Amino acid sequence: MRARYPEIEGYVERDGVKVGYEVYGAGDTTVVFFPIDMIVHSRAWKAQIPYLARFYRVVVIDPRGNGRSDRPTDPMAYRGEEYVADTIAVMDEVGVDRAVLVGICTSAWYAATLAADHPERVLGLFAIGPWLAFVTPPHPIRGDSPENFAEVLPAYEGWNKMNKHYWLQDWRGFVEFFFDQLLPEPHSTKQWEDAVGFALDTDGPTQVAESDAPMRFDSAEGFEGLLRSVSCPVLVLHGDEDRCQPRRRAEIFAE
Repeated sequence: MRARYPEIEGYVERDGVKVGYEVYGAGDTTVVFFPIDMIVHSRAWKAQIPYLARFYRVVVIDPRGNGRSDRPTDPMAYRGEEYVADTIAVMDEVGVDRAVLVGICTSAWYAATLAADHPERVLGLFAIGPWLAFVTPPHPIRGDSPENFAEVLPAYEGWNKMNKHYWLQDWRGFVEFFFDQLLPEPHSTKQWEDAVGFALDTDGPTQVAESDAPMRFDSAEGFEGLLRSVSCPVLVLHGDEDRCQPRRRAEIFAE
């Protein structure tokens, strides 16, 4: 059972791709959970939604590739611009002119992109463990997995599982390892079970398609330049035990 069920469930469709959304609660301020990283879907926010919906209108969006949304196979369908356009389409559909955006990891970056490109739609931005390319050294635990992401490796151990060929061979093996890393705190068994279940609602080929989508920028200057243009209030949260995103990325994001 859910702690709270949505008042509204629906879809928007853009270029033949359906994107699912849900609306909870009511209030003068709306909180929009930007489409989360495609490895999970909007149920990942299930602990936050019931509380926030007591005070605010809350909108959650399943990312294309998981949950109630379609799973296109073309990498171009997973560009950041598509996630931004999906979010604006949902906001328009449910009558939200401006909202506080919440994002985690890559969705924090895409939420910042929406804030930079459409400042009139954003009241504020809450970024959790934000992803940024090119701007920091590799994570001391994870390393820099994109270096061998596309290579066929002799073995796939540890963070070498962050590899497109391994995703196609053993998707469950990857997500079980990945969420072992993302949920290192004691007593996280239920969160781990949930996250693995959410990830198994999609598959390796879909995740590979998303990973092959071109990035908007190919340099640190591009990423930092966009962040400098964000004019709304921003709050950045980064976990002390984060094994995925380097803490320095959050510091640069906040700066």
